[in-house]
This record gives sequence, C-alpha cells and structure tokens, in this order.
Amino acid sequence: MNITASMVNDLRNKTGAGMMDCKKALMESGGDEEKAIDILRKKGAAVALKRADKTANEGIVIAKVSADSTAAVMVEVNCETDFVAKSEDFKKFAEYVVEKAFAVKAASPEDLMAKVPELEGELSAVAGKVGERTIISRLKYVENKTGCVIDYIHYGSRLGVLISYDNVAAGKVAAFTTLGRNIAIQVAAMTPSVVYREEVDPKVIAHEMEIYKDMARQEKKPENLLEKIAQGRLNKYFQEVCLYEQSYFSENSKQIKDLLDEFNKAEVTAVKINSFVRYNLSDPKE
Repeated sequence: MNITASMVNDLRNKTGAGMMDCKKALMESGGDEEKAIDILRKKGAAVALKRADKTANEGIVIAKVSADSTAAVMVEVNCETDFVAKSEDFKKFAEYVVEKAFAVKAASPEDLMAKVPELEGELSAVAGKVGERTIISRLKYVENKTGCVIDYIHYGSRLGVLISYDNVAAGKVAAFTTLGRNIAIQVAAMTPSVVYREEVDPKVIAHEMEIYKDMARQEKKPENLLEKIAQGRLNKYFQEVCLYEQSYFSENSKQIKDLLDEFNKAEVTAVKINSFVRYNLSDPKE
C-alpha cells in the first residue's frame, strides 16, 4: 500500500511520534492507522523498558481539589530531566494522571494502575514520546466530609502540599481558604514532621530527652535541674517539628495555633488541623 505524507502527518499529530517512526508503523500495519498507533505504543513501552535503569528524579507535583473542597488528590510524576518535566506532553500526562486518580479515589500508584488499566498504555506512550523513563512515584487521596482539604503547589511544580482541616462548615470554606492556604505554605516552607506533639514517636522523645540531659551535664548543670532543662529544650524541639507549634513564617511572634485561635474566635468556629502531606521532588525515594 502507498503510504502518503498526509497519512504520516496525521499519525504524527495524533501520537507525537517521529515522522520516520510513523511511516514505519504505517508500513508495518498496511496503512491501518489504529494498528499503527498500537505499534508505536508498543515501541514506547520498549523505550521505557530500555531506560528502566535510568534515574527519574525530575518531574511534576500536581494536585486536584473537588469543587466543594472536601476531597483532593496529589500526585508526583517523575522523569529524568527538567527539560522533559517542562514539556507539554509530560505536563498533559501528569494532568491526565491526577484526573484519573481523583476520579477513582486511588489510594496509591499501584491502586491507580489496577483501577485504570489503560493507564499502563498511556504511561508507555508518553515515555516513548518524551524518550525518558516516566513513573508515577507517589499519590495521596484525602477526603474530609466534615471539613475541607486545601492544596498548595509551589512555583515550578516541584513541591506540593495537601492539608486537611476538621470542622469547616460549607459556609465557612471561603472565609477560611486564605488562612488554610497560608498554613499549607507553612508546611512547604518549614517542613514540619507532624501536626501535634502527641504524634511524635515516644521513642524519639525519650532519645531527645537523653541527648538534652547529656548536653546539660557537659555544661556542668546541677543534676537536680537536668530534667527541667531537658524538658525546656524538648519544648523547643516540638516547636520545630510540630506544625501546630511552629512560628508562623511571615509573623514570627505568632504560632500556627494562634492563627487558628484568632480565626475560630472571629468566625465562631472550631477549625483544627487534621493532617498534611508534603511532596518535594528532592525527597529521598524509597
């Protein structure tokens, strides 16, 4: 069959594959465009497989929040280079992934792949288009029917936060959104480990207390004051790692708990932080 330039161009526009690859696929398929697309997708899978030993530490962190702010999902999609991460093909794929993850309430990348079988083919196709290893490394779906979920994606889409708040009535979401997002920015900037001190592992607390006592001994502090000194230093530790007790990044004289107290008093509410998730492309990969 005669493969025309128009056929090749149409296939290229639909797949984003190279002109020669499109022509070869059309020749192999006898001019059948759908079969040619399948051939190109299989080649994309081969490209992804060939590059499986490459490190994929660049990419995009992307989120989607429901219209009523009661549910959200955040996904990290990785590639090998910053150049590809900024490409339209890669960004469109990341948008496709987050839409699917939200639609099926995926609990993990593996759960998403199981619930959306066609995603495997799309993943192979985009890897073939961009010529780099492409993976969905992390995913978190959050729902809070009695509160709200707010997202923050830092400029460049390399860092993102989802934060869930309790006791935010539907009529109060708009009033709370500015503060809610500022606290999400706090998580992005100040990297807390937990929300409240009660969430810190008791083993970690015991370890920190021993270190602070040893430090006090080396400073020649009286033995009967070691516990008190160590407790004071532990409180400072909590102010570093617990979001609720951190100093607000734009007004150090106030803690996050002060901001929430002020809002609750002004709006006659009882809003509290439930949980947060923070993804940064530079986080160590498991």
